[in-house]
Amino acid sequence: MKFYKTIDFYITKKFLGTFFYAIALILSIAVVFDVSENLDEFLSKDIPLKEIVVDYYMNFIPYFANLFSPLFTFIAVIYFTSKMAYNTEIIAILSSGVSYTRLMRPYMVSAFILAIFSFSLGNYIIPPATKTMNEFRMKNIDNVRMGVERDIHRQIEPGVYIYMRSYTPNDVGNVFTLERFEGSKLTEKLTADNIRWDKETEKWVINNYWKRTILDGYELLESGYRMDTTLNMKPEEFRVKKNEMETYITPELKKEIKLMKTRGVNAIEWEIEKHKRMATPFSTFILTIIGVGLASRKIKGGLGFHLGLGLALSFSYILFMQISTVFAISGSVPVFVSMWIPNILYSLIAFFVFRWAAK
Repeated sequence: MKFYKTIDFYITKKFLGTFFYAIALILSIAVVFDVSENLDEFLSKDIPLKEIVVDYYMNFIPYFANLFSPLFTFIAVIYFTSKMAYNTEIIAILSSGVSYTRLMRPYMVSAFILAIFSFSLGNYIIPPATKTMNEFRMKNIDNVRMGVERDIHRQIEPGVYIYMRSYTPNDVGNVFTLERFEGSKLTEKLTADNIRWDKETEKWVINNYWKRTILDGYELLESGYRMDTTLNMKPEEFRVKKNEMETYITPELKKEIKLMKTRGVNAIEWEIEKHKRMATPFSTFILTIIGVGLASRKIKGGLGFHLGLGLALSFSYILFMQISTVFAISGSVPVFVSMWIPNILYSLIAFFVFRWAAK
């Protein structure tokens, strides 16, 4: 209790209270707009109310709460700190001998609480909730069919590579090729018109194939109309799902990325999701420091100026995060660097704002 005094509890209460009030307000508005947009679908398909509430909106709310968390952390800090400054509360605290660094203690504790809240949501709670929400939307609202993946190159096990020109939602791969290597030497190559997954036998059926086996000094050629075989791959690996990486909790996400890399699959979007889950909670501390530095002084323009400046900075942060994501997807910048550049840059801004405010 010596570490945390009455004024600390006062600031923490204001910080967390303003944050949760603002996030609850924006979520209420988001739910109302979503209901009005999808009401016709809900009524025309006679979807049970319990299913709408439990499967959709109970998962919709935490998803958007975490999405808006950095923005409303900044707005909450700007709003209540600016009000404290114009009520001369900040001046009274500093005049009593409290240093600016000591004043930041309750802000950092509150930011830590929100960072843990965001980390827990983003890494463990939201992914299964997003999966349930997406399944509800696909079934009842969007009616989205699985896409067709094209030009698939995979390593399904060490030394074994496959290629398919396309893979359809019916679990059929067209223009299929399988190659086996021993070191750098090709030992077997199989080409076929198509390959199909048989749900009953849970095996792959290869149709109209040519098989070439390379031995020491000679080759064996074989052809046929049908061959049932077991391969180290499953149909789920080739089905295109929108934002599938968002439905994996972080330990599962890391395992999936590792598996995709061993098979030669492009995992950039999955890497982006992994680093975003770490970078977003960290931004809570950065935006809190900037917000306190900007709003703790009386300046011309009042609360409106503080809020306007705060919104401009928070939206610029979000915009910069999106731009860095584009660089990561294009492959021009490593994913780790791209996803952490906004935090690094705004950490420098936070440092200079803190020094300026402390003086």
